[in-house]
Amino acid sequence: MNAKAKNADRAKTPMSNKKYLGIWVPVLATVTVVTVVANVGLNVAGGWVASQLGSGTYTFTNAEKSAEWDTDYYSSDFASIDEVDEAAKALVEEIAASGIVLAKNEAGALPLAASSKVTMLGRAAADPVFGGSGSGSVDTNSAVTARGGLENAGLTVNDTVFGVISTFAEENPRGHIEMDNPEASTYTVGELPVTSYEAQAGSFAENPDAGIIFIGRPGGEGGDLTQDMVAEGETAEPGEHQLELNADERDLVELAKDSFDTVVVVVNASTTLEMGALQDDPEIDAILLAGSPGATGFNALGRVITGDVNPSGRTADLWAADFTADPTFANFGEFVYDNIEASFPVAAIETATSNATVTPDAPFVNYAEGIYVGYRYYETAAAEGFLDYDEAVVYPFGYGLSYSDFAWELVGSEAGAVDGTISATVEVTNTGDVAGKDVVELYYSAPYTPGGIEKSDVVLGGFAKTGLLEPGASETVTLEIAVEDMASYDHLDQQAYVLEAGDYALTLRTDSHTVAPGTEPITYTVDSDVVYSGEDHRSTDLSEVTNRFDDVSAQFSTEPTEGKVLSMSRADFAGTFPTAPTPDLFVASDATVEDFKPWDHEAQAAAFDGEDPTTDAATETALVDLRGLPKDDPAWDSLLDSLSTGDMTDMLLNGAYQTAAIGSIAKPATVEPDGPAGLSSFINSSINGVAYPSQVLIAQTWDVELGSAMGTMIGNEVLQKDLNGWYAPAVNLHRSPFGGRNFEYYSEDPLLSGALATAVSNGAASKGVYTMLKHFALNEQETNRVNNGIATWATEQTIREVYLKPFEMVVKDTSMPVRYISDDEGTIAETTIGAGGIMSSFNRIGAVWAGGSEALMTDVLRGEWGFEGFAISDFNLYPYMNPNQSISAGTDLTLTFQPSKSLADTESAKARTDIREATHNILFTVTNSNAMNGIAPGATVDYTPPTWVYVQIGASILLGLLVAGGIFMVTRRVRRHRGADSSVVATETHDEHVSA
Repeated sequence: MNAKAKNADRAKTPMSNKKYLGIWVPVLATVTVVTVVANVGLNVAGGWVASQLGSGTYTFTNAEKSAEWDTDYYSSDFASIDEVDEAAKALVEEIAASGIVLAKNEAGALPLAASSKVTMLGRAAADPVFGGSGSGSVDTNSAVTARGGLENAGLTVNDTVFGVISTFAEENPRGHIEMDNPEASTYTVGELPVTSYEAQAGSFAENPDAGIIFIGRPGGEGGDLTQDMVAEGETAEPGEHQLELNADERDLVELAKDSFDTVVVVVNASTTLEMGALQDDPEIDAILLAGSPGATGFNALGRVITGDVNPSGRTADLWAADFTADPTFANFGEFVYDNIEASFPVAAIETATSNATVTPDAPFVNYAEGIYVGYRYYETAAAEGFLDYDEAVVYPFGYGLSYSDFAWELVGSEAGAVDGTISATVEVTNTGDVAGKDVVELYYSAPYTPGGIEKSDVVLGGFAKTGLLEPGASETVTLEIAVEDMASYDHLDQQAYVLEAGDYALTLRTDSHTVAPGTEPITYTVDSDVVYSGEDHRSTDLSEVTNRFDDVSAQFSTEPTEGKVLSMSRADFAGTFPTAPTPDLFVASDATVEDFKPWDHEAQAAAFDGEDPTTDAATETALVDLRGLPKDDPAWDSLLDSLSTGDMTDMLLNGAYQTAAIGSIAKPATVEPDGPAGLSSFINSSINGVAYPSQVLIAQTWDVELGSAMGTMIGNEVLQKDLNGWYAPAVNLHRSPFGGRNFEYYSEDPLLSGALATAVSNGAASKGVYTMLKHFALNEQETNRVNNGIATWATEQTIREVYLKPFEMVVKDTSMPVRYISDDEGTIAETTIGAGGIMSSFNRIGAVWAGGSEALMTDVLRGEWGFEGFAISDFNLYPYMNPNQSISAGTDLTLTFQPSKSLADTESAKARTDIREATHNILFTVTNSNAMNGIAPGATVDYTPPTWVYVQIGASILLGLLVAGGIFMVTRRVRRHRGADSSVVATETHDEHVSA
């Protein structure tokens, strides 16, 4: 046979089995692996997938007997979501109108005539700050702009200059905070240089009535505003920080003063700025503190400028002249212990987050200033002669001007016993020419002994806002304060609240510094010390209140001591004024080192002496059957006994913006969106709602009725969107003006914060919405907030009197009405429950993670305050946030999509008891919420999986059949060609032999 014939014959020879298998085995193996991995991934990450693609539908069917019963436990006040949106936008404008503060108004420069032609200046004129970044952000794509607000009020805006600003802003983004990623965050103010205006200066004369300068500062979750602009790369003077005017802004102010007879400054920020130079400048005619105004708030700004609205806002923080002189300045920012290494690998963090910067060790922050935060420091330091108040303070706390004048008269007061209240009745009269509202503020001054319990010179005790008063009209308001609320917490001696003997002066003030003209102090005398200890606790406490945070207080000393933080004292402000941590404070104590170690679930399980709870027992009880029953009703045991450990843990570990359904007890799935300025969702944009003003601007209203209206409106929105809970309000405090998340929080003052948050929470509760009060607690700094949790050190007096106070108010004073079916005839009865939810925080209380602090989450929250709802962690991405530790401590639900977050122990009696109790807390809140709308006792449930599950199953079956078919095809082919392979080998061998 010639070579050509041989080659043709070989071309017809089938591929060998070896080569055939070399192609098809990898193909089949790859398809199999991909199928398995995809299914495992979908199952492990089912919570996240469900959040994106749906979690299926539970259909509840009421029995024939109960089909006509009234199960609309909560109903919307509106017929559609469109109606809610329109009403919400009107409310946003009302809130902004009531919250904008007129801080300066020389010679009645404002209001301007509505026909005025004005020139807007500053990048914030075209690039306004509506809020901040992160979970508290809101959708403002359709929001009224700053220019739109002015034009809607009738003003004509210089279009030429505005175009220049707008173009510059588009081409030069301002600094922004990238969540938990300092390396990607930028802090540039981004103001356009004054030279950019020069070519358009001729247009000033065409729009001459006022130059309106907009000064903006943003904020953001996961990062703080910078205290050093030079270090951040901005062209700045040494020592310049982000909250003072930079060179471009100062130049712009000079340009405006040279170009316009009337200069108005609008501060578009939800933090304080250093405004002393502008306030003292006689050529700056007016200053407005406008906050971050939400969807329609700029309409209110225009109406304030033109006089259609008389401003009635009051500052929610004291505005200091020099932030570097504030006692918090030196202890805010980046501090990390030298002698603690992370007990988990950095890789564990990097797999949990894509952030570029990781802090795996042990950061800390010292609240060395103690109770002397904001106005409590400045008023007290002035009273002690430590500072010149007029030089140190630009705007007091609670300060604001009006286009009108008001006169107050104390027309009555009553002083009850120590277990009663003190009341002040004030007649407020509008003595001016313009209708307006006024705010009456009541402060108390407790007797102070140097070296004794620390006390501020004045503390806000109550407030009231009038309705709209026409010129000459009067309104009488009554302010009350419980005597026991004037007690101070003594963590050193009595370890309890103490109302010390002496005279308490109660003063009516127009702000924290100014006693109202024509009013006299109310003196309340306590004859002997009242110690609220043991069973003789305060009337609002459920049980004894005593020291729970000795390990945290132990970090502090009243005199200089190696390894201790010196507590700031009113007795010696000069000698105890806070400084940055000294080298010895970077060395953690042995106890702190120990507390940074991972939580030992095995040791906890071994020490537990309780019984293993019952699971998987038979029951006919459904969750709705327990609606309206007390939490300790025996029927709860029957329900909880029936649950499997798997059903419970599936719910507890899949808590990202939801609580999962449990079909066996007909528990529906619930949905809980963020955030404090209106409904917001990272994962489902259809949930996003109307953008409300920042909580700072809401606080500046000093109006609890508007807070209630906001909560009720959110409740209506929740009902229209079939939602159930709400991750809000947020009541951490403005410890430092540099706090990146200050826009989410109301104020520096706990009472103002607590009062507004309680009003919002009760408004939402009226619609069956449980609010998730956050972030519990001492979460006042974003720097180093995650990865290993920042150790936060404060004395127990500081913790209780300042930082826990707003949480305490909301927990104790929130009440949700609960309509329920009380018998087998469908009779409707009514009861109430308290606050439904709370969210723990990233930080540590001392060195113990807040979410895993039994002292915080159980002893204080449940034991002292009587909280019966459920607690959820903040977003659980990091190894130190241990789910076993959290459910043991009282944090029930884990906010995460992360597959690696699991319970290390689900089998011990300790773990199963914790799992059961956490489940109980969640179910109690859910069954008494709007989640039960439409469900009657005895209802049955059917589950329909979401479409993606069917696609998953179908694709898996199809791929499985294809793999099986491929295996069959390969097997048959190999068997058929086994002899042929031998023949081919023989032929090839023969050919080679012949050739040789």
